[in-house]
Amino acid sequence: MNIQINEQGAVVLISVGEERLDAHNSGDLKTRLLSLFEGGKNNMVINLEGVRFVDSSGLGALVSGFKNASARNGSLKLAGLQPQVQSMFELTRLHRVFEIFPSPEEAIASFQV
Repeated sequence: MNIQINEQGAVVLISVGEERLDAHNSGDLKTRLLSLFEGGKNNMVINLEGVRFVDSSGLGALVSGFKNASARNGSLKLAGLQPQVQSMFELTRLHRVFEIFPSPEEAIASFQV
């Protein structure tokens, strides 16, 4: 899976470079997130600007990351959701669980407050 990881101070920006976050690659994302948590990184922004489709496996990987962050007194926020992906979050009511921002920059800035 094409994932870019950049540390921005105390926040880790994870950019997903795939058009689909589904059963074929969501396990990779989950593994990478867990590795970051185990490395002491608890505040993350996942940039989904390039993602056009998310299935239940993809949502599961994101929810797992959210739970891990919360358990470590951290936070996992989402940024750059495409309309189709935003619709999936609204349909599943996960837009009420995650903090969702229009851009990665705005999500990172929200940690500074």
